[in-house]
Amino acid sequence: MPAGSHAAPRGKDSLSRVNKTLSSARSSFRSQVHLGVLIAWVGLLLFGTVVIWTASLSIADASFSRHLLGIGIGVVLAFLTWRFVDFSNLQNLSTVLLVIDIVLVFLPNVPGLQYSAMGMTGWIRIPLINLTFQPVELVKVVTIFFMSALGAQYHGKIDTLRDYVKLCGMLAIPFACVIIQGDLGSGLVVFVSGAIVIMMSGARKEWVLMTLALIIGLVSLMLATDSIIDGVLGDSRSFIKNYQMNRLLVFLDPEADTSGAGYNLQQSLIAVGSGGFFGKGIGNATQSTSGFLPEAHTDFVFALLCETFGFAGAFVLLALFALLMFSTIRIAIKCESLFYRLVCVGFVGMWLFQIFENIGMCIGLMPITGIPLPFISFGSSSMIVQCLIIGIIQSIWRRRGAR
Repeated sequence: MPAGSHAAPRGKDSLSRVNKTLSSARSSFRSQVHLGVLIAWVGLLLFGTVVIWTASLSIADASFSRHLLGIGIGVVLAFLTWRFVDFSNLQNLSTVLLVIDIVLVFLPNVPGLQYSAMGMTGWIRIPLINLTFQPVELVKVVTIFFMSALGAQYHGKIDTLRDYVKLCGMLAIPFACVIIQGDLGSGLVVFVSGAIVIMMSGARKEWVLMTLALIIGLVSLMLATDSIIDGVLGDSRSFIKNYQMNRLLVFLDPEADTSGAGYNLQQSLIAVGSGGFFGKGIGNATQSTSGFLPEAHTDFVFALLCETFGFAGAFVLLALFALLMFSTIRIAIKCESLFYRLVCVGFVGMWLFQIFENIGMCIGLMPITGIPLPFISFGSSSMIVQCLIIGIIQSIWRRRGAR
């Protein structure tokens, strides 16, 4: 028998074992990490990094090193959360979550922690490490856990109107606290994400429609009352400040005040339109980076992105957001725990509202607010918390079989 007659079978066996090992490793990795969420997250981080680097070339406040620091802290938190944190016990701690929510909202009022930025007082300065942080970004996450813990108690069906009203009343607590602090944009994010959790907990359609009609009526009444209070007692006593009312009026009529309250919107529309299909290229977005458009790296970052990368860049961005949200919905479907499903849906609702509001205000479809575009807008607080959410979602995927 030739010397090499058994070499081929042994070679095939070795190759087969290697293939099985690699296949097992891939299967194990996919069971621990959801690839769709991971790919979308990395893509958004890279895209956002390029956008902020572009802004930093001509906007002094767009610190690229600070943006990278936020990503670095966020990635570490995401990894630690995915690897070590099990959130299943939170479904039995709704009262604790509510207390944490309230404490976080009013944390910027604590002497020694207060920090003001551009006239806003919603930040704290963390002792020892001298970093600033916006606690309201964490309030959004804790509220979703809080409402999911309450909603999971009904096992997918809210039987009585009393229970539905109770859930709405519990959501009103963190929402009202954020509004009292003067942050209408974040308050809307808290309200919408919590409302979506309530709807997915099994609320009847007619109750939801009645609630929407009631909200519209209350808002109309508040606007009418607010105008009277403003005229009699002044802006300091009114519910809605003058600048917020002006933003609403500009949304209803963009041509009403193009040099005042409507200036930002007009400049944003020019920036978006001037980008064309492929954009002007990095460093050439003159409308956004030459001082014509205020806050081009934060609130109006989508306008900067469109001017730089055009319709093609906007399409890529929306595709990445779509992949992230659909992947998270897939995770929710795969989860055994109703609590985990509600948390995932809450995060999707939060992303959907923030994306729609931020992009909508840049193109005149929504009123102007200070809501950041997730993973893209400059701001370490938002970036850190958004990365933390990815860690939470990956942790849920890893433990999806638990009830």
